[in-house]
Amino acid sequence: MLLRKTVLVVSLATAALLASAGTATAAPVAPAMTTAVAANPVIVVGGLSGVAVAYEPIAARLRADGYRTFIYQLPGLGLGDIPASARAFAGYVEQVRASTGAASVDVVAHSEGGLVSRYYLKRLGGTATVGRYVSLGTPQYGTYVANIVAFLGLGSCAGIVACQQMTIGSAFLADLNSGDDTPGSVRYTTIRTLQDELVRPTGNAVVDDGATNVLIQSYCPLRVVGHLGLVLDGTAYTIVRGALVDGPVRPNCLAV
Repeated sequence: MLLRKTVLVVSLATAALLASAGTATAAPVAPAMTTAVAANPVIVVGGLSGVAVAYEPIAARLRADGYRTFIYQLPGLGLGDIPASARAFAGYVEQVRASTGAASVDVVAHSEGGLVSRYYLKRLGGTATVGRYVSLGTPQYGTYVANIVAFLGLGSCAGIVACQQMTIGSAFLADLNSGDDTPGSVRYTTIRTLQDELVRPTGNAVVDDGATNVLIQSYCPLRVVGHLGLVLDGTAYTIVRGALVDGPVRPNCLAV
């Protein structure tokens, strides 16, 4: 019993840190037109146990910069099968396109949300409808944290399918990372931090084949940003903002 409780605490740590409650993702309603109306709408994709309200800070920054912004909460808070979540996300993208009249969207995805989005791009034809992909602390090649949880759960990750799929060497990641990491004409950017508690090693948060991979501390060595902080931190947001306009990597190390 103690062992199982330990597993659940580790696996669902993000839920306790992000928020205590949330609602299912509703059908998108197009926000009012703003100065960036010509730009693609931006979908912020949540991570494991990430309720939609936890992503309001980064969504608010995007709206303040003029973007039509939507938040996608993963089905079942992302505890289930990642490809199934990606199929649900594909439907949501179509709803956003229909509500905005946009041909393409941009994606800013946190943690597991980056895997869901990448599966959509690579396996579900999403490259035709996404212009830019930005991941924040996504275990693109898995994380030892999930491996440890799987070990404690005697290989089951306490029944959490997404945890099993995020273990280093999982069949899911072997499939996702076979061939080209960056298919299509999508512009790929990954953002990571040395202080990420949940993606270890932090180098597993990058992708190959032409992506722009940004380590915050390479530009701002004194900046301390944790896994959850990637959606709250001002410096991280300046990298996101640059990626959405295809600009050079110029983080503002003093941004709040």
